[in-house]
Amino acid sequence: MRWNDRRLSDNVEDRRGGGGMRTLGVGGGIGGVIIVVLALLFNRNPQQVLQQVQQGSGGTTQSEKVTANSDENARFASTVLADTEDVWTKLFNDMHKHYQDPGMVIYSDMDQSGCGSAQAAMGPFYCPADEKVYLDLSFFNEMEQRFHVVGDFAMAYVIAHEVGHHVQNLLGITKKMDAMRSRLSEEEYNKLSVKLELQADFLAGVWAHHAQKMQNILEEGDIEEALNAASAVGDDKLQKAAQGYVVPDAFTHGTSAQRMHWFKKGFESGDIKDGDTFNSSEL
Repeated sequence: MRWNDRRLSDNVEDRRGGGGMRTLGVGGGIGGVIIVVLALLFNRNPQQVLQQVQQGSGGTTQSEKVTANSDENARFASTVLADTEDVWTKLFNDMHKHYQDPGMVIYSDMDQSGCGSAQAAMGPFYCPADEKVYLDLSFFNEMEQRFHVVGDFAMAYVIAHEVGHHVQNLLGITKKMDAMRSRLSEEEYNKLSVKLELQADFLAGVWAHHAQKMQNILEEGDIEEALNAASAVGDDKLQKAAQGYVVPDAFTHGTSAQRMHWFKKGFESGDIKDGDTFNSSEL
């Protein structure tokens, strides 16, 4: 991915080394997958683990701006966020809507979000309460070591997926889904969750489509890196690795094939209207 010497976002807080805690918000993205895997590995009920994590609380942290003097991973994350700002501002303008940039918090180990408290092992997530993406940069090492996913565009896909949840929040999709939660069984809600996550994958593909047009960011093999990342965090693959078998009714993010399909569709289309996963027959 071509990203060096480009604009950094003004909306990134570097809180690494600080205290505090944070938790997984609605639209937990890849972080939600990590919780399920850890729960299954330790023979725990994933729903109970989520509830316990969300009950925690933490302290405050100090933050710094990401600048040209920051380390490479921080500058990369900030550059990708800036790219998403440019793309989604344009696309929202085309829809005669206002795009409010999300924030991004780079942290290590633990942090505090508007959604409550959690641990870094949960992975990246978007918190709709404060409209920020939370990212422990060590997750990218985890992607390579545990999931065998390599490449900078694989990391860009992760960030773009979480920003996709921000887009869903701004469009009111997340609130509509939250309103239905109390009326649905766990199995029914999981099916909706899959559709929400696949739509975020689609939106990540839409971002890649327009970022390429606007900034010529892609190098050979970049899309394959993103597809490998999408495949690695499919529910079926993670469940198989964690417990040796697959439970489709417990899916919350979609299979590897589904995640790859919707990212690729978003990249090829570039049209947000093609991403209605809630009413699509392609699932």
